[in-house]
Amino acid sequence: MKEKCLQVLYAVLVGAMLPILVVQLCKPPIQPLELQQTKPSETATQPALNKKIQVLLPTEETVTMDLQDYLVGVILAEMPTSYALPALQSQAIVARTYALKRQGEGRHPGGAICTDSECCQAYVAENTYLDGLGFPQDIEIAAEAVKTTKDLVLTYGGALIEATYFHCSGGRTEEAVAVWGVDYPYLQSVDSPGEEEMEHYQDTVAFTKEELEKLLGRELSGTPKSWIGWTTYTTGGGVDRMYFAGKAYEGVQLRKLLKLYSTAFTMEATQSGIQVTTLGKGHRVGMSQSGAQAMALQGKQYEQILLHYYPGTRIDKMEDVG
Repeated sequence: MKEKCLQVLYAVLVGAMLPILVVQLCKPPIQPLELQQTKPSETATQPALNKKIQVLLPTEETVTMDLQDYLVGVILAEMPTSYALPALQSQAIVARTYALKRQGEGRHPGGAICTDSECCQAYVAENTYLDGLGFPQDIEIAAEAVKTTKDLVLTYGGALIEATYFHCSGGRTEEAVAVWGVDYPYLQSVDSPGEEEMEHYQDTVAFTKEELEKLLGRELSGTPKSWIGWTTYTTGGGVDRMYFAGKAYEGVQLRKLLKLYSTAFTMEATQSGIQVTTLGKGHRVGMSQSGAQAMALQGKQYEQILLHYYPGTRIDKMEDVG
């Protein structure tokens, strides 16, 4: 009898420990921080969705915030409140999806999301916004966009998507694989019409030989015209690779070195150096904020805007995900 009881107890203990061992063995490794900052996470598991979020402030303090309140601050920091409501609603859904996807990835202690747009997404507290000469009605507008899209997120295959977004595409968005080397079926290149009158649709910057040498970290020989060699392009119209001044560069590499607004650029020789013309601003992957505004002004609603920039996705309630 005693032996039988021990066998039963052993079986119970093994049954209790087995799920824990399986979870630990199957848990994906956390990406190095420098890799996470350059492209969306490839290994993050589906987070448990809740209506609270840990926010890492610039003061290095981590605070727990209501998700709705946090999203108001994101909209105030990321998109002009002068934009039409459907564009702001699109931003609210994208920001909610982005935040929930990011939390728990290990970028910051405690699964927090920071307020640096270069790492996570920007955020400004309401009192800070008002101190910076913002208007109370702006907060009301942002809150309306968040309230009218409460709990809505973007999904693909039942999981949260990598809801990347940026300022302006210059007429066409870029596919994720061209920027981060990772392919997502919903982050493909799509047309983004109506941006022509938007800020940073097209910009021009000039560089002297001395400035280029400093930025590239090497000496340049020959004439400016001889520096510009062959160029290959991505599906989204960005520079894939370019032969410049005797060396082959990737488009994303040149954008970073020359501090250009985007990879969608052309070069022209001048007497003292080169002139670079860029289209759009940002990585150009996902939703164009300028394009969302253009579509909203054409009468499109947030459902149409989001499904255009993230083809094949669904708009679901948080409680239906996972």
